[in-house]
Amino acid sequence: MSIALLFPGQGSQRAASGAAWQASAHWSLVDAASRAADRDVAHLLTGADDAELLDTANAQLSTYVISLLVAAALSDAGVVAEHVAGHSLGEYTALSAAGVLPLEHGARLVAARGDAMRVAAATNPGTMAALIGLEVDVVEEVCATTGGDVWVANDNAPGQVVVAGAAEAIDAAGVLAKERGARRPMPLQVAGAFHTPYMQPAQAALDAALAAVEFQAATVLPWANVDAAAHPSPTDVDAAGWATVLSGQLCSRVRWREEIAAMAAAGVDTFVEVGPGTVLSGMVKRIVPDARRFACATPEEVATVAQNLR
Repeated sequence: MSIALLFPGQGSQRAASGAAWQASAHWSLVDAASRAADRDVAHLLTGADDAELLDTANAQLSTYVISLLVAAALSDAGVVAEHVAGHSLGEYTALSAAGVLPLEHGARLVAARGDAMRVAAATNPGTMAALIGLEVDVVEEVCATTGGDVWVANDNAPGQVVVAGAAEAIDAAGVLAKERGARRPMPLQVAGAFHTPYMQPAQAALDAALAAVEFQAATVLPWANVDAAAHPSPTDVDAAGWATVLSGQLCSRVRWREEIAAMAAAGVDTFVEVGPGTVLSGMVKRIVPDARRFACATPEEVATVAQNLR
């Protein structure tokens, strides 16, 4: 059995996702993240409502911390993974779980990323929508045909592609997509056109934050969104290593379908979604139907997953 932990991105945040963990010894991670990021993470995980969590910075930091807390609980329960991957923001969590990005650096970096992306979203207002029923090459053609600002942002799974850009261009893409056999576009609850050129105003601030981080050697094998490949050391891309990978991720598509397929081809047969939601495990079902899939976000779910993987 070869296990991979998968970490969700923005959009998976849930109000009160940390409530069940307040009595856990792992809650110390929340306190540490609050100090590092100079934000009240405990409030985000227990007191913030859905509207407050829709804010890009809040959504990213809360999802990062609660997912990392659940991963720590899984480890203590005896679940040993050989691989980690994360969807968009979740890649930062995956790198922290792999030892590449220490919590203190990760919390500050995620906070800076969220702040920068919030500014970019205000500068270039946009949104995102899922197109169900078309493959990515067809969606690329649809986006090009609109003549507007709309791009493939996430290649999530067979027949599940997310586009992002200007709202009117997404509407046009939705009409064209339906003509090609897609279902009605599903708007996503996000505050910007992520993983597109619309995020360019965030690039300088993100790169400055990345330059302040000293990445560590990985203890398990991390995979990246930008190239759907494993990166076993922090310097295997170029001299800047993971800083270059994460910088490139900001304005480029998330190649999740390819990433999961490559992990399966590398021998991963068990995928565990760690943190709020079950979106990623649903994608795995579409990409690798025969793989074992689990999801956990609460102490009870962690115990169940650990029992199943013994």
